[in-house]
Amino acid sequence: MSDYTFQTKLLHNDHKFDANTGAVSVPIQHASTFHQSDFDSFGQYDYSRSGNPTRETLEAAIAELEGGVRGFAFASGMAAISTAFLLLSKGDHVVVTEDVYGGTFRMVTAVLTRFGIEHTFVDMTDLNAVAKAIQPNTKVVYMETPSNPLLKVTDIEGIVKLAKANDCLTFLDNTFMTPYLQRPIELGVDLVLHSATKFLSGHSDVLAGLAVAKDEELASKFYALQNSFGAVLGVQDCWLVLRGLKTLSVRMEQSQKGAAEIAHYLASHPRVKNVYYPGLASHPGNSIHFRQASGGGAVLSFELENEEAVRQFSANVKIPVFAVSLGAVESILSYPPKMSHAAMPAEERNKRGITDGLLRLSVGLESPDDLIRDFEQAFQQFS
Repeated sequence: MSDYTFQTKLLHNDHKFDANTGAVSVPIQHASTFHQSDFDSFGQYDYSRSGNPTRETLEAAIAELEGGVRGFAFASGMAAISTAFLLLSKGDHVVVTEDVYGGTFRMVTAVLTRFGIEHTFVDMTDLNAVAKAIQPNTKVVYMETPSNPLLKVTDIEGIVKLAKANDCLTFLDNTFMTPYLQRPIELGVDLVLHSATKFLSGHSDVLAGLAVAKDEELASKFYALQNSFGAVLGVQDCWLVLRGLKTLSVRMEQSQKGAAEIAHYLASHPRVKNVYYPGLASHPGNSIHFRQASGGGAVLSFELENEEAVRQFSANVKIPVFAVSLGAVESILSYPPKMSHAAMPAEERNKRGITDGLLRLSVGLESPDDLIRDFEQAFQQFS
């Protein structure tokens, strides 16, 4: 199996068929509890919060794809992220990329602070700034690369070296890239996190989070937190994510091809002030990104003149759904100031460059030519 390409591993792994029946779809084990035949020695499963064969299949699959020792499936991406932060204790400090996902920002600023956990937001495109932000009590450096929503690129290996020199763990949200395009554990990251709601499942029909640990010691600590906190993923949703994973490579290839075409179109459009997409040669992080990832991804952001321009564009565009979320078969257009980053105060958004004219586009499987024609007709209706 280790010699197979990533595309083949998505389909052919230890769970390609059920050993008992030969079924080529993983059985959904709805049992909440399991009979124990021996009073003194329990079997592999006892209670589904602690372990379930369907969930375990998904956890093993994501661990193999990310190259870690153990995977963990949660009820949402934020459940995975929140459980990761439970590795911290009162008095600890975490360094976080500044234009982080709004839900993570809320967790760090509104929840961790209540438990005496300190934080510093920093522009992680600047390794010197990160080095200065690390304090004696810093325990974790938290990355998103490319970041949400400005697609800033962090030098993963550079951050890992800084973190190791200061005895810190590294966490990385790999939702935008997926292990198909970026393998953070191979670059030294300790814990990789996903909103599996997005590209991994890919069909806007499941809420899920995944995590993968690099080594057994961290995996053991993280499992204890997963079992204690209990925000595990239900078995039906585990099956949906497993089904989505099978088409990850073909979906990502089509979507990022479309994203590149649309990014180039928008970059030359007079109505567009800025385009943020690491696949563009003009992107400040382009060279670093392609040193650590194998594609530009399927998400881009672009800036119009102001909120009124956003209103006109979103009212006239027809193909993308205008919605929260990303990473689906249909293109999704989002407005970060009122959607993904609504939890971030306006002052903080503006400080990070998340302006009132910013739109984020997750490119789906539609023809990019159709999307571009749709965007053009929407721009032509501007007053």
